[in-house]
Amino acid sequence: MIHQYKLNGFNIVIDVCSGSVHAVDEVAYDVIADFEQKSKAQILAELTEKYANKDGITADDIAECYDQVQELKDEGLLFAPDTFAPMAGELKQKTAGVVKALCLHVAHTCNLNCAYCFASQGKYHGDRAVMSFEVGKRALDFLIENSGTRHNLEVDFFGGEPLMNLDVVKELVAYARKIEKKYDKNFRFTLTTNGVLIDQDVIDFCNAEMSNVVLSLDGRKEIHDRYRVDFAGNGSWDKIVPKFQRLVDAREGKNYYMRGTFTHANPDFLADIQQMLDLGFTELSMEPVVCAPGDPSELTKDDREIVMDQYEKLAELMLKREKEGKPFTFYHYMIDLTDGPCIYKRISGCGSGTEYMAVTPWGDLYPCHQFVGDEKYRLGDVWVGVTNQKSQQEFADCNVYARPECTDCWAKLYCSGGCAANAYHATGSVKGIYEPGCDLFRKRMECAIMLAVARSDDE
Repeated sequence: MIHQYKLNGFNIVIDVCSGSVHAVDEVAYDVIADFEQKSKAQILAELTEKYANKDGITADDIAECYDQVQELKDEGLLFAPDTFAPMAGELKQKTAGVVKALCLHVAHTCNLNCAYCFASQGKYHGDRAVMSFEVGKRALDFLIENSGTRHNLEVDFFGGEPLMNLDVVKELVAYARKIEKKYDKNFRFTLTTNGVLIDQDVIDFCNAEMSNVVLSLDGRKEIHDRYRVDFAGNGSWDKIVPKFQRLVDAREGKNYYMRGTFTHANPDFLADIQQMLDLGFTELSMEPVVCAPGDPSELTKDDREIVMDQYEKLAELMLKREKEGKPFTFYHYMIDLTDGPCIYKRISGCGSGTEYMAVTPWGDLYPCHQFVGDEKYRLGDVWVGVTNQKSQQEFADCNVYARPECTDCWAKLYCSGGCAANAYHATGSVKGIYEPGCDLFRKRMECAIMLAVARSDDE
């Protein structure tokens, strides 16, 4: 399978199944487009006519280009066959029962009342609660007991707002540090926060123990304050931005992410990215809102067209700032074309429900944070373990080849079938697809690959 596109002056050809990416000239681009549909004679005749008297391109040049394309095909770098279907699910079967990461919901409560919150303002459509040390301790023990030979284990402190239960977070980190060497494990902690409760104590603790901190900011003050408000309806931008700046400065601008959400109110999200840059933040992420159809924040078809254009302009801005010596990171454009994930990981996709689970304040296990509160997908608890094998198997069977809609998609080995939660909420099945998300993902991948090509071209 081949995908071809033109962006920012580059003619890019992606050979999906070999993973090869080629930046080519116009002649090669045209030859590849027709290579499998037309004979060599047809291609040479048509392109000789097209390029007649153009830039000195001769029939011999076109013939030579055709032969080079044939060589790349012979080497398996173009038109490579898709041979991966038999491997689908193999990695999940090999790692069955091995858990590597937990999302600890230490607080099902929040001090903000964000309108687009998928977690129903931190309550997850249930009761407000905070996790006790005993439940969290048992969750960490469960992770160790089910981690097999894995050395690195990941724990994300999540909510609601996890800083509303900071004392328990500290106790759990101390407990993990106390036992990790005994079991030959290494815990890597992250924390996601809205920033309201950040103070010097939080900053010092995060710098000492958190591998990464995710900070919620929607960019421009007027956009942020439209949705991210307290329970009195007051915006939080003025309160949290100085705190974020102090935390980021203390971390020397590393090991954090500024995570925003763009909605119907700001499909022109590049202005929000620019605001974050102006504030001194350089590790950035802006995610499209995922909400119920008809929600006021839902991205319309027209909005998505604007977003597509914004993604292109964002890539151009990144290249411009890199040349100026002022680079920044955009999470969705991080891609490694030479040493990325193995093919098993790329076809098996997200480990939700198998190697990754969410834990509620009561110790219940769910496939991920976006399934919490849906009783159908309650997998068990941290004391007994997984008892809902039927639901877990549903996630174990979930891979890019389990989704018929992915068959002819050029981006399938980059998204690995996409987010099971988004698919479920859009279609009622974890093996479905969230089509608007697919469109945006493909555009992000085109931009990310163009960035990698441009950087390589500059070396």
